[in-house]
Amino acid sequence: MLRRKSKRIKIGKVFIGANEDILVQSMLNKPSSDFESNVLQATSLEKKGCQILRVAIPDYNSVGLIEKLKSSVNIPIVADIHFDYKLAIESVNAGADKIRINPGNLEKSNLEKVVKECKQKEIPIRIGINSGSVEKKFLGSDIKISDSMVKSALSAVKFLENLDFDKIIISVKSSNVCESIDCYEKISKICDYPLHVGITESGAGMYGIVKSSVGIGSILSKGIGDTIRVSLTDDPLKEVETGFKILKSLGLANKVEVISCPTCGRTTVDVKFLAESVEKMTENINKKMKIAVMGCPVNGVGESKSADFGITGANGIGIIFRHGQILKKVPENLLLKELENLILEFKGE
Repeated sequence: MLRRKSKRIKIGKVFIGANEDILVQSMLNKPSSDFESNVLQATSLEKKGCQILRVAIPDYNSVGLIEKLKSSVNIPIVADIHFDYKLAIESVNAGADKIRINPGNLEKSNLEKVVKECKQKEIPIRIGINSGSVEKKFLGSDIKISDSMVKSALSAVKFLENLDFDKIIISVKSSNVCESIDCYEKISKICDYPLHVGITESGAGMYGIVKSSVGIGSILSKGIGDTIRVSLTDDPLKEVETGFKILKSLGLANKVEVISCPTCGRTTVDVKFLAESVEKMTENINKKMKIAVMGCPVNGVGESKSADFGITGANGIGIIFRHGQILKKVPENLLLKELENLILEFKGE
């Protein structure tokens, strides 16, 4: 996949843009005043693989959370600011690695103060434009919402550039999938700043996952996007898990992709159990690899020629193959263990 060329920007110890990996991020959802719960959630998210972490800073007491997080996890911390520019400045001084603001919520004179502080500390700013927070001067009954969002974002970019500031990341997220796709397509052709991609307020449960996957996946498939967040009304751990699955489905993550057949009347092995076991076995492996779990040897070997490894079985016999060629046959109860040994060998190559 040919990705859009964008500026390379440092956030804490990581980089986004250019040829860097697309990073998965999430946001803490505990009360900002509860430092202990936020730290526990942050460490869980880091363990899950979260690569950038955002936290709401609604008041001055919350600023203290930034230092607590910085001393507890090794991933970049982004301070989410809405109306009080002083909180942005305090967050920068507290060690935030990036500031997320909606420029429409700040007076220009105050925004200038934030930019000055970020410039001095070399901290990037994410300009976050949502469909419900577009500057009023860009709205109109005869103006398409995606055009309004893009114009609002570019106006803020221009303001920052005029202050000689270019450590900018942009997001133009809508809760409407088609609007979001339209926004990202348009802005990707106008500027080269890194883009944070997501579908805002995508919802809860399976619908939220599907909606985010369709939207984010469609945008990424066009080569657009440098970092993503799956915005679910759910445990943030699910956001990270879903984010990596979206990237894996497009071949954009250094992760193991497990493919499996839907089964049919020929199937005599528990494909669901095998597939879930392989997913769990490989979830912490950071290497591109494809593993096929097939229901029978009739079509399984041929249909998974693109896989680095594949397994299937019938009548108590397990079969392990690689790129369509049978490697070995083992008792079915040893199938997963034999596969795990091969994966570990491949991982070390």
